[in-house]
Amino acid sequence: AQGKTNVLEAVCVSGTTKSHRGSKDKEMIRFGMEESHIKTIILKKDIPYRIDMHLKKNKTKGIAVDGIPIRKASQLFGLVNVVFFSPEDLNIIKNGPSERRRFIDMELCQLDKVYVHSLVQYNKVLLQRNKLLKELGFHPEYEATLDVWDEQLVRFGKEVIKARRAFIDQLGDIIKELHTKLSGGKENIEVIYDPDTEEEELEAAVRKSRQQDMKQKTTLAGPHRDDISFYVNDVDIRRFGSQGQQRTAALSLKLAEIELVKKIKKEYPILLLDDVLSELDGKRQDHLLASIRHIQTIITCTGLDDFISHSFQIDKTFRVVSGTVTCERPNKTTSQT
Repeated sequence: AQGKTNVLEAVCVSGTTKSHRGSKDKEMIRFGMEESHIKTIILKKDIPYRIDMHLKKNKTKGIAVDGIPIRKASQLFGLVNVVFFSPEDLNIIKNGPSERRRFIDMELCQLDKVYVHSLVQYNKVLLQRNKLLKELGFHPEYEATLDVWDEQLVRFGKEVIKARRAFIDQLGDIIKELHTKLSGGKENIEVIYDPDTEEEELEAAVRKSRQQDMKQKTTLAGPHRDDISFYVNDVDIRRFGSQGQQRTAALSLKLAEIELVKKIKKEYPILLLDDVLSELDGKRQDHLLASIRHIQTIITCTGLDDFISHSFQIDKTFRVVSGTVTCERPNKTTSQT
């Protein structure tokens, strides 16, 4: 509780405009303050870039690259790719579907700008449609306007579903090999996209659920209800898997995410590890550390012993005390650059 995670969160926000925790802008600003400023300097293909992120309590965040303001967050995506791995991610398999959807969206938004547009538009339409459904109780004559929102919901919803399916297919091919190694060849994993509705059936599904939507005053069909299923040796581990199987699958998922970024972007992302080692047993620690030796990684931990015992290369160490960060020299027992 000294502020270590805040440092990683700032890096994540600089690359994705969003917190890994799903926090709103005002929730990331220090108590008692009205705004916050994050300045990030990155070096990409030997070219330096400066990202400025200006968070405000009651206004939209301001973003600038090299001092030039950008209007859309999508203009920032791809400049720096990050993968965030926290102890909470170890529960991504057994937790609710909203976390798995956020996992898909966070990564896809960094990799595919077309997806960003489709998702943003879909969420806007969904918000307006749900607002209209709530108003119908007072203004039944507005029902005819639902057709306009339904048409857009289907249009952008189909694009979201198509992109998600392609993403999971690519991820699934990578995770199989990683998981087999991690399980010592004993387990075979399959990651299956579980859409609420197939894209070719979305229009009919929205039309069919309209009366129920009006009763419940919310949209019941669409990709905002999608999920992912994980099968190990043909068993649904979300429902029947052990905690060990679920954690192994979650670790494989994160490592596959890293490899997918490398495959698509031709460069590794920056990996942000938030005190994950303390939640893993020795075997999983070994596999994770061996897998990330060649990747720029920012790690938070309460001690360096785990890294020293693995002869893990530490370039710089920083100590965080009460929100104040100070740079220290690497421990002499670690290899240095």
